Amino acid sequence: MKRNTTIRTKASIKAFKDESLKNTTAFSKSSKTLPKIQFIATYPPRECGIATYTYDLKNALENKFDRCFDIKICAVESNTESHTYITEDVNMVLNTDDSESFRTISDKINSDKDTKIVMIQHEFGLFKNNEETFITFLKDITKPVIIAFHTVLPHPNKDLEKNVKDLVAVAKMVTVMTKSSSDLLNDTYGVPLDKIKIIPHGTHLVKHQDKAFLKEKYNISDRKVIATFGFLGPGKSIETTLDALPAIIKVHPTIMFLIVGKTHPTLFNNEGDAYKDFLQQKVEALKLENHVSFVNKFVPLSELLEYLQLSDCYVFTSKDPNQAVSGTFSYAVSCGCPIVSTPIPHATEVLQQGNGLLFDFGDAAQLAEKVNKLLDDDALRHDMKMKGLHTSAATSWENSAISHAQLFSELIKKSFKLKYKKPEINLNHLRAMTTDIGVIQFSKINTPDIDSGYTLDDNARALIAACDHYKITQSDADLKLIETYANFILKCQRDNGLFLNYVDKDKKFTKQNEDENLEDANGRAIWALGYTYYLMEEDVDLDATLLQNILFAITQFNLKIHLFKSPRALAFAIKGLYFFNVKLNNTKIIGIINNLANKLVDLYNFHSEETWNWFENYLTYANSVLPEALLYAWKATGELKFKAIAKETFDFLLSKIFKKDSIRVISNQSWLIKGFDEKLILNGGEQPIDVAYTILALKQFHQAFPSKGYDDKMEIAFSWFQGNNQLKQIIYNPCTGGCHDGLESSNVNLNQGAESTISYCLARFAFEDIV
Repeated sequence: MKRNTTIRTKASIKAFKDESLKNTTAFSKSSKTLPKIQFIATYPPRECGIATYTYDLKNALENKFDRCFDIKICAVESNTESHTYITEDVNMVLNTDDSESFRTISDKINSDKDTKIVMIQHEFGLFKNNEETFITFLKDITKPVIIAFHTVLPHPNKDLEKNVKDLVAVAKMVTVMTKSSSDLLNDTYGVPLDKIKIIPHGTHLVKHQDKAFLKEKYNISDRKVIATFGFLGPGKSIETTLDALPAIIKVHPTIMFLIVGKTHPTLFNNEGDAYKDFLQQKVEALKLENHVSFVNKFVPLSELLEYLQLSDCYVFTSKDPNQAVSGTFSYAVSCGCPIVSTPIPHATEVLQQGNGLLFDFGDAAQLAEKVNKLLDDDALRHDMKMKGLHTSAATSWENSAISHAQLFSELIKKSFKLKYKKPEINLNHLRAMTTDIGVIQFSKINTPDIDSGYTLDDNARALIAACDHYKITQSDADLKLIETYANFILKCQRDNGLFLNYVDKDKKFTKQNEDENLEDANGRAIWALGYTYYLMEEDVDLDATLLQNILFAITQFNLKIHLFKSPRALAFAIKGLYFFNVKLNNTKIIGIINNLANKLVDLYNFHSEETWNWFENYLTYANSVLPEALLYAWKATGELKFKAIAKETFDFLLSKIFKKDSIRVISNQSWLIKGFDEKLILNGGEQPIDVAYTILALKQFHQAFPSKGYDDKMEIAFSWFQGNNQLKQIIYNPCTGGCHDGLESSNVNLNQGAESTISYCLARFAFEDIV
């Protein structure tokens, strides 16, 4: 029986989505006024660190959350620093040299009923000409105030100490970027710790590129490269690196030192390029012309990230021991660039995990020694790179947005839930992981690891994902993926009808196939082949014999399926045979589904008790597929006991993994055993695949029981990928389109392998109108 399917064109799909978005947006605007968060900070086109920070934070919040806040900017200016803002983001301008401007802005904020929070991005230099007026201004504001201290100074004089205490007194909460700054506020200024929130400086997610390729792009191939960047000024002490270069050149004669950035605009207005001229004269005096290159401009972000990725070492030479944090330093960490730095608090704190080296302020000889040590040791640099990437992952702008949003929601005095935006669908990483053989098993960060080979498991899941994506896009590129993954699966089938799982990079089956039970992998293969046979129409431009080969493969497998004992293998097979039989409507296949489902029922009857409604004495991995399979069995056979047990067991599972408004799937570090205290379950070990399988099951249960809240749980479960998890960190990486491999007790596993990435895709596609 051929399924009657209407395939929408790309244009009609886009038009439908655009119209839906337009209608949704119009309804939302008319029915709900968003709480306004008023930032007071410098803002582009002003060129300064606070402006860049504010811009990045605002973008991160708006990209991460779906109509939760209305963020506006009150741009901070002075008589000597004014700009034209071409964006609607800026709704007010505060001139810090004009006392009347402070009064005007406070009146506007207080009279705006939609403004719920005022957040000040604070640097002492911004308000130094009018500090008393600024404090009076804050006292006049009737809305909750958050002060983000970008600098916290130790050993304050009486005036500075009073100034900081006065600022904190009017704030509802203060934020700092390092623990050392928090300790300073607490120990030196007496600020209670419950009034301080540490939110590290945001870092940009980076799609890591080949270092040799980037060096060639910038015409510095075959050179060792050290770099520094940021606005130039005497405080950067770049001359320390120049003084160290002769000793570095003796050991590394190909060294190139990149100085990326132009003179700080404020400094330029006062004295022009005097500091840069001083550096250039020093280069000439030390005869370093062939080893130093000035990139004299405000570098766009994409270009900056490439400079940092091609660098073998990032040198940070600030001579200010009180510099609490550095945005430039954070950029280097996010690129996995090994660092040699003076011991400012930020560097001391971030590099304590061994992802960099420290040297004393102004000590050129010590700097040369540290750089030479680093450049001499490839293994050390790689180790530092990996530690740096893991350090920076937790501080990505996406994670910074989550921390800020939680703070905002705590201070807004009404019931408020954060709603995460669903990222645009992105198959870039999946395509990068796919060769003409199939999808590669593992990835080192976002670089496919061809040595890891291929598995039937991954290619089965990839086939389902490719079919789903094709139904959304109708793209010929997806058909190529479908053929690749399907042919991989078919080539894994042996003459006995069963499948092998492990294939090396040379297309040879490995010894693992002899050492492991492959029932679950076989079940997944049938799920994928049955689903493909169901979705693909005969007139689709696939290999002419592919559907015939799938038909033959499933038929051969059915001769062996009665031997299977694994409940998950039975469940996956039920799903595949259900979809397969939608077209065939074959009573023999319905009989096979009935027999497999009854095996699951027998397991349930044997293991279930009054407080344990499950098929086994434990909850392990891929749990949701068991009740989901019984739901499919009910749809195929009409047998009501399958439906009843499906709901009972699924609700039992959900009671174990959903806590309030979040999901915590069963840890692979400690399965949930019947009779043991659930509190003993270890933190960490949560896998994307279990979240994805839960979402797929929730979709089916919502269709069968539309008024039971399964759709709400779908949304909650998907938000796990977006940061609604125990670490409050993103699992899906929107920069690459890949998904990190797991949520551990204190960190995210940054590798983006096939299983996790495909699992995310399956979860994301579940919210599209497919099946």
